[in-house]
Amino acid sequence: MSINVPIDKIIETYVKIRDKKEEIYQAYKRSTAELEEQMALLKYKLLELSKETGATSFSTPQYTAYRTVKNRYWTNDWESFYGFMQQHAAMELLEKRIHQTNMKEFMEGNPDLHPPGLHVDSEYEFTIKRK
Repeated sequence: MSINVPIDKIIETYVKIRDKKEEIYQAYKRSTAELEEQMALLKYKLLELSKETGATSFSTPQYTAYRTVKNRYWTNDWESFYGFMQQHAAMELLEKRIHQTNMKEFMEGNPDLHPPGLHVDSEYEFTIKRK
């Protein structure tokens, strides 16, 4: 099957679509950032009212708002944390995923090594840049 469209037209059209997509995305980010800011102010007001009244929830005929605690966990001492996980057989405290960039660099530096169980999906793609 042969494509009868000149390559310069394919690339030019691709770039126009990419630029339009970016324009729409930036407009989306601006508009949603404004909405997120407004929502954050309203959540802050609810937290302030909760402190003032001692209430952990508010109810209206249509909605219920309730206070929750959101925890986020991290470490700045990976060596100790990893030792703790080993000591308590708690390796599930980490997510199971491969760091893509580091794995690529490792494989490029060690082409004769193939970690057991490693699968690689490869596909061609084009990157189009402005000159």
